Amino acid sequence: MPPVGTTDETSPLVSYSVKLVPSGHEYGVGADESVLDAALSNGLSLPYGCRTGTCGTCRGRLIEGEVDYPEGWPRALSETEAQERWALLCRAVPRTDLLVKVPEIVVGSDLPVRTLPCRVVEREQPAHDVIILHLKLPEGEVLQYLPGQYLDVLMRDGRRRSFSIANAPRPDDRLTLHIRHVPGGEFSGYVFEHLKTRALLRVRGPLGGFFLRERSARALVFVAGGTGLAPIKAILEDAFQRGDARPMHLYWGVRAQRDLYLHDLVTAWSREHGNLTYIPVLSEPADDDRWTGRTGLVHQAVLEDISDLGPYEVYSSGPPVMVDAAWETFPSHGLDPEHHFSDTFEFAYVTGADTV
Repeated sequence: MPPVGTTDETSPLVSYSVKLVPSGHEYGVGADESVLDAALSNGLSLPYGCRTGTCGTCRGRLIEGEVDYPEGWPRALSETEAQERWALLCRAVPRTDLLVKVPEIVVGSDLPVRTLPCRVVEREQPAHDVIILHLKLPEGEVLQYLPGQYLDVLMRDGRRRSFSIANAPRPDDRLTLHIRHVPGGEFSGYVFEHLKTRALLRVRGPLGGFFLRERSARALVFVAGGTGLAPIKAILEDAFQRGDARPMHLYWGVRAQRDLYLHDLVTAWSREHGNLTYIPVLSEPADDDRWTGRTGLVHQAVLEDISDLGPYEVYSSGPPVMVDAAWETFPSHGLDPEHHFSDTFEFAYVTGADTV
């Protein structure tokens, strides 16, 4: 397969050809362009989340060819995974023609990314450091999205803050966001201290490849850390509405009992839906919690209960340390990386960013 375009590798116009399996789609990648960026530019929908190499959502397997990472080795890719020919396509730049095994997002490929105004119609504060924003789109406007995807809140200076949509699509076109207060976080500080109901925000979405793979018959394990519950909540709401009968296990890890900000809701779900098992896990319960439930790290709780993850499909969402731990430990307990989907909530205090 010859390179697309010029064959002079010193030219900035040099590009390589990438072929995807099993779809057979083929496209060219410009010099120093990532495999994912080129795919999106060519109208192809590949799974992705953070686009910074921290969440692992964009994993693909190199059947043929070589890539490198000119912006630095991606955080969510271990050396072992690289030796097994896994690559993070949001950061991988081809150095030869490529044949890549990666599932394309067929179900979401026709969902347009839109920029829309919305109004804050309600604020809830279910925990000391979490606010739930209820947003209403303009009359007659609809944002089509897959439960689990996220949107960007657009700030006046052009910066963006990314938050998962925390509800399944609703007839009233409302969107809910779970905003955790981050020390030094510019946007979350604004939400907690200044944002009022009736305020207008601009949002852009849907974005990301974190959503339920409905075609799979596998039992499901959801692993949430903190406000990583938000996209999983949307996925579960939609699954219940559709009557999805697959066995589902939800592990929600937080620090102390007060951080289980929707504990009553999820407990009610586990009573109403016999296929959902709910396991809250506290890493540092307070003395006055009188907690008798599970303690420790949430990914370890999963492994204590399910020694063989081979038959399962896993969705992990939360802070990088939790998601990284899941990616590092679950394969040794039988989980094929092709059946692990993740969404990392990244915090960047220095730049004033809040969460992804």
